[in-house]
Amino acid sequence: MNVRDTGDLWWKNAVVYCLDVETYMDWDDDGVGDFPGLLQRLDHLADLGVTCLWLMPFYPTAERDDGYDVTDFLGVDQRLGDLGDVVELVRTARDRGIRVIIDLVINHTSDQHPWFRSARRSTSSPYRDFYVWRSDEPPPTKDQVVFPDQEDAIWTLEEKTGEWYRHRFYSTQPDLNTANPQVRDAIAKTIGFWLELGVSGFRVDAVPFALADAAATPGDAIEDPHDMLRALRAFLGRRSGDAILMGEVNLPYLDQARFFGDGDPGDDDPGGSTSTELTMQFDFNGMQALYLALARQDAGPVAAALRERPPVPHDTQWATFVRNHDELTLDKLSDDERAEVFAAFGPDEAMQLYGRGLRRRLPPMLDGDPRRVRMVYSLLFSLPGTPVLFYGEEIGMGENLDAPGRMAVRTPMQWSAGKNGGFSAAPARRLAGPVPDGGYAPEHVNVADQRRDPDSLLSFVRLLAHRYRACPELGWGDAQVLDQPEASVLALRTTWQDASMVSLHNLSAEPAVVPLSLGDLPDGARLVDLLDGDDVEPARDGSAEVRLDGYGYRWLRITDPSSRRLL
Repeated sequence: MNVRDTGDLWWKNAVVYCLDVETYMDWDDDGVGDFPGLLQRLDHLADLGVTCLWLMPFYPTAERDDGYDVTDFLGVDQRLGDLGDVVELVRTARDRGIRVIIDLVINHTSDQHPWFRSARRSTSSPYRDFYVWRSDEPPPTKDQVVFPDQEDAIWTLEEKTGEWYRHRFYSTQPDLNTANPQVRDAIAKTIGFWLELGVSGFRVDAVPFALADAAATPGDAIEDPHDMLRALRAFLGRRSGDAILMGEVNLPYLDQARFFGDGDPGDDDPGGSTSTELTMQFDFNGMQALYLALARQDAGPVAAALRERPPVPHDTQWATFVRNHDELTLDKLSDDERAEVFAAFGPDEAMQLYGRGLRRRLPPMLDGDPRRVRMVYSLLFSLPGTPVLFYGEEIGMGENLDAPGRMAVRTPMQWSAGKNGGFSAAPARRLAGPVPDGGYAPEHVNVADQRRDPDSLLSFVRLLAHRYRACPELGWGDAQVLDQPEASVLALRTTWQDASMVSLHNLSAEPAVVPLSLGDLPDGARLVDLLDGDDVEPARDGSAEVRLDGYGYRWLRITDPSSRRLL
């Protein structure tokens, strides 16, 4: 084993699960999910095969942006619990082999945060430079607004001082001035605080926005905005050597690669190299290519995205996903490509958001076809990187388009066929979000029923998670797109040390026979099917033919009779 290929790089083959405490399980029946409820559902996650739990913001909030408008970075929303509950969750999760990471919002605060309440009152406030201000009237900035249906500009006049403050997002979320050393110190203090309570890292929100114009304030010491990320990564390494920063960076691949940094932590530097930045990044480009490929029933866009992925430092990782808690953004596709995806999966404007994304979950987009749904999740777990699940994906939850904006996919978790899907006994009007109805209502889609059904989606996703964990090459290895003639099929070979796997996925309804050329293989080698036991025996020259059903998928482990690896 290479000295760097050690178990403390736990994120290389983790199974990450994202949830919002507010909508996961309500234990006191007030209509709002809470930490005691989440604690009662940890065994569900452990059984599923989750090894890393990512919590969306649970801090005190002004409740204007589903928790991302934070009023205290060192506290807990009292509706959800208290700091003792967080510590109990972290301890109990670790007992079950699950690490906990939490959202870190470094781009902005709520306008109700004490820092901004002070800053907006006077230009001489000690917190004035915690935010970004201008005294001259700004030009039109409609084209820079993140939420064009809510805001007309990124600058808002504060009448008390006659100056404008910047907000890339909502006007109730003023941007922090991350060039200010005091702000960077406050962020480090926040990181240090939660690390002491046992968390294993942070999902960093809106990273490019937080670094934008970071060097614009005269007198600030920072010159390169990336210096802040390097400093935070080094601080994180000193405080907790195996904690992570998982960043939200939705940029083209070459720009995105800069946020990994340009090197690995050295053996003589336990705190991590100052050239290292984010530990993990979400593969937004690959996700968008996936939906274009699904719309076309052609694997070409995914194959192209994998080939275009830039090399990254060994101690970093891509995070792969089918959807997350936000809109399903399609902003990296061309206008024509985005129109293709809209036509296939969101033809009604009510299903779209801001003209650039979808506010839907996967099963309704695929008309509930279990073959296609399972094929997509099989593909997710076999892609090179670390898979990230959004809560409810494991049972095939749908969206509720009656909910506003991104809240359509943030509905309560569906535990049973009972009242409110078993999420809460509170009246429906008091729930943290509306429960879906129709074909994806709890009476049709819930955990309890699927736990008892060996053929359920839950059982299948559990199988995928456990197979993924048993195949380190999928997290650690290098993936090669295999040449073969079927345009609808993505064929990958992923290898690490003496382990190698071929995964095949057919994005079309038409069956296919895929010819493979695998090169020299050990005598007696077989292609062992890890999902359904239908093994393939290659020819002496390493060639093989693999049959795929419409929307079929295969995980074929190349086995050497002399290998000691378990299948």
